[in-house]
Amino acid sequence: MAVFISRRLIFLVFVMFGVSFIIFGLQMTFSPERRAMVFVTTPQQAKDIPVLIKKYGFDQPFYKQYFTWLKEVTSGHLGYSLVASDSVWRAFWRYFPITLELNIFSSPCIILFGIWLGTKAGQKANTFTDHFTRIFSIVGWSLPTFLFSLVMLMIFYGYFRLFPPSVLGDELTLLVYGNTGEFVRYTGMFTVDGILNGRLDVTFEALKHLVMPVLTQMVVICAILMRVMRSGMLEEMGKDYVITARAKGVDKKTTILKHARRNALIPVITVAGQLVAALMEGSIAVEIIFNRKGLGWWLAESAMQLDMPVLMSLCLFIAIVFVLANLTVDIIYAYVDPRIRLS
Repeated sequence: MAVFISRRLIFLVFVMFGVSFIIFGLQMTFSPERRAMVFVTTPQQAKDIPVLIKKYGFDQPFYKQYFTWLKEVTSGHLGYSLVASDSVWRAFWRYFPITLELNIFSSPCIILFGIWLGTKAGQKANTFTDHFTRIFSIVGWSLPTFLFSLVMLMIFYGYFRLFPPSVLGDELTLLVYGNTGEFVRYTGMFTVDGILNGRLDVTFEALKHLVMPVLTQMVVICAILMRVMRSGMLEEMGKDYVITARAKGVDKKTTILKHARRNALIPVITVAGQLVAALMEGSIAVEIIFNRKGLGWWLAESAMQLDMPVLMSLCLFIAIVFVLANLTVDIIYAYVDPRIRLS
């Protein structure tokens, strides 16, 4: 297992080098003046673009510019965000916990619910349960996220006055963002920080505001996992080893849960890894409609204002997330099916 992981880690280095090269190549399509704007933090510096071009080597050959850029990126010098009115590095750590908190709660729900529904549908093929889950998956996957978010907001908050949008209520927002020192933001995730500060009212308020975004992502995204799991279960249930196990007297529950479902999980792991990685870039529709200012909201605002330092930095971040997700999927593969370690 250690050799398997070591090989994947070595491969990871080359993948990241290729990804960084592609992202830098995209930046090279802009003029030196436009790329120098990445390092502008004050109106005065905007008048000194030629100085910045010389300082950061934007007039140098491609390979020299690439290594200069790589050095700046690895040092955390990602430029200045006009949207956040702050450096990209500091702004990232302000918005990232909001998205991370949402995904910590939504990802397990999506994966577990999708696997459970897919198992039930495959186990009871062509029954009412199977037909119901298939209709659910088609409707869930077909619904645009922004439309479902608006419907949820209209019903639960607009009609029942439950589960309000935003991250916290107005009163607690003043508390956590105030400069009184009463509340310390250790992680930026208010469900965690509320506990660390001994303010369970903040934790419960944050959980209440998470209900609708989590439910929206769960309904819309777990549909694809359910379909993949159902297909895998139907395929495995018809294989010889399952039929042989049943003929030897192994009970149906053991056959399904211990044998068929374990093998059916392999394609589901691939899809789940990609879905979780995609969530980490921020669900743009969910964050905008529910007024959660995380990476998705920041990305949308930066795209509309052509805030290039943010767009390039988030491209790099998303690439890193997908590469790490693929590594995690490979490790889980090796655990679920030990034969993969030998390939």
